[in-house]
Amino acid sequence: MKGEVSESGGGRFARPTYDVPADTWAEAIATARDEGFDFFDWLSAVDELPGGFTIVVHLWSTTQKKGVLIRAEIPRAAPAIDSIVGIYPGAAWHERETHEMFGIGFTGHGELKPLLLPDEFEGHPLRKEFVLASRVAKPWPGAKEPGESEHTVSKRAPMRPPGVPDPKEWPK
Repeated sequence: MKGEVSESGGGRFARPTYDVPADTWAEAIATARDEGFDFFDWLSAVDELPGGFTIVVHLWSTTQKKGVLIRAEIPRAAPAIDSIVGIYPGAAWHERETHEMFGIGFTGHGELKPLLLPDEFEGHPLRKEFVLASRVAKPWPGAKEPGESEHTVSKRAPMRPPGVPDPKEWPK
């Protein structure tokens, strides 16, 4: 397989990791399949703010009893990469989830429709710039804060979760 090779962390569970150019992504995945990595395990992305995203796939060889990670970097401005559903049909769900959560397109997928979020949801919640602020925007619906019991009295003011800016600072 072509590409820069390194090894993931994880001690004895470490995997060879191939960094391939985005334009050879599907070709690298097909090569891995042809080299005996017959089981598709998972696919996701990492937000590499501010540069772009890293797409990661984990494949497993059932005969060799070993796994491999293949990664490709794509730009933030136009995040898209070739679909691998034609190589591993099991990647369809993972590509849909990655599309929905990160806003990454998978060229040739054909059905990148919403999977987990309601139709009216706006944005991509796993992008680092997405404000996860539901506890700030909407008070906790219960009588007590999570972790409080009926025998305790809450004496603390509600706090913003770490990393959530003040609502006055939210983008419009």
